[in-house]
Amino acid sequence: MATTARPQNPVLKRNITTDSAISSSAPSASASPFDSPTGSASNTSLSSLGSDDNVNVKNTRGTLLDGYGNEFQIPDYTIKDIRDAIPKHCFERSGLRGLGYVARDIACLAATFYLFHNYVTPETIASKPLRAALWAGYTVIQGLFGTGLWVMAHECGHQSFSPSKVLNDTVGFIAHTALLVPYFSWKISHGKHHKATGHMERDMVFVPKTREQYASRVGKFAHELHELTEETPIATLIHSVLQQLGGWPMYLIANVTGHNYHERQHEGKGKGKKNGFFGGVNHFNPASPLYEKKDEHLILASDVGLAVVIGTLWYIGKTFGFSNLFVWYIMPYLWVNHWLVAITFLQHTDPTLPHYDAQTWTYTRGAAATIDREFGFVGRTLLHGIIETHVLHHYVSTIPFYHADEATDAIKKVMGRHYRSDTEGGSLGFLQAMWKSARWCHWVEPSEGAQGEGKGVLFFRNRNGLGTAPVKMSAPVAKPTAGKTAKMQIGADSDNE
Repeated sequence: MATTARPQNPVLKRNITTDSAISSSAPSASASPFDSPTGSASNTSLSSLGSDDNVNVKNTRGTLLDGYGNEFQIPDYTIKDIRDAIPKHCFERSGLRGLGYVARDIACLAATFYLFHNYVTPETIASKPLRAALWAGYTVIQGLFGTGLWVMAHECGHQSFSPSKVLNDTVGFIAHTALLVPYFSWKISHGKHHKATGHMERDMVFVPKTREQYASRVGKFAHELHELTEETPIATLIHSVLQQLGGWPMYLIANVTGHNYHERQHEGKGKGKKNGFFGGVNHFNPASPLYEKKDEHLILASDVGLAVVIGTLWYIGKTFGFSNLFVWYIMPYLWVNHWLVAITFLQHTDPTLPHYDAQTWTYTRGAAATIDREFGFVGRTLLHGIIETHVLHHYVSTIPFYHADEATDAIKKVMGRHYRSDTEGGSLGFLQAMWKSARWCHWVEPSEGAQGEGKGVLFFRNRNGLGTAPVKMSAPVAKPTAGKTAKMQIGADSDNE
């Protein structure tokens, strides 16, 4: 591989795939966050390294361990290597084919409603408990079909639906707005997530808590975390239920799980703004620091679309009864929210996944910090493979979903040990992974044996005694001369950096 401005260091071990070849340790470029086949220098401080001595210092990483205790190595290939491995026809998009899938999803939604509305009635089914059970099943089925339509709008947002931007945004706007998603607002913030996946200060989705942040949440000091008693299963369950029910609307309204460094917004729109209900950061306000001034009209357009849909729903409720509206639309809508949160959470939260600080992150590294899972017929057919081919999606998001399996097989040969997947147990395994990740992934911190650049690679740890133990940190010690607390130590050489 060609040498570039920024040295890439090998540090990532996978034990999931059995056919992964050991990758070379050749340096590689930090790739552009746009799906360009040409690598570009990173904007981090490492891109300015100019001497072999400096490179050798930064290539000293120590021993990095993921949550399972597997030794981790940073990816050592380029985005160009990824794109060159993918067959050319995988990049081809068909608007007609995309419209066919959208029509299928809408037809499934309409047919299900027609069947239940006309045949699950007191006239046809006398038993009220049976009718209630069937209508409960209706909400689940509609939730899956609705999630499939959501995924197709997601394709539109990435321009992988068709070669026509007008068609993409028209279909995406209609489909997402019908599901109470602010299409353009989400499209813009989601694009920023793709440009900064795994970046602790710029990512927009499921940015994990640092050790200090988690300690603050539970009312402890960072050095006390390894001494905490196990989190009770009921506490984990409550947190998971709240996340699944409220995670999506909380993300839209308050940017929960997104980064909180809005002061850095280059136009100054983030000054004094923070995540939270009244922090000025949300997906509905054109003045939100999530957006540039040039995009504010698109945020307004998204808001207008939502107002029309909400007005329509209110009319349906007034005309046919709000109890009917609750069953027909609101419960399926909550199921859609559940699946969106579950899918996104499990794509970016796993004991094997790294996160990077601002000095260590590159696009190539961040895009590899995702994982493919398996949800069987539901995932591959009803949800258009969004669960099974997410790693590829972060490298080349313009590839349509119906080419994603072939393209994924192609990039596995380049990624080797760096490709992550967890398909054990199929559909049941996917559901079980929600509980596992909730128990294993509480905060991120550097590995105990990390050195140099390796301290910028962070891994999940937990208070439940599962997997790799958290680092035992020394308590703050007062400095006699200054009367201030000394820096907390992580490893013997933490103050030598």
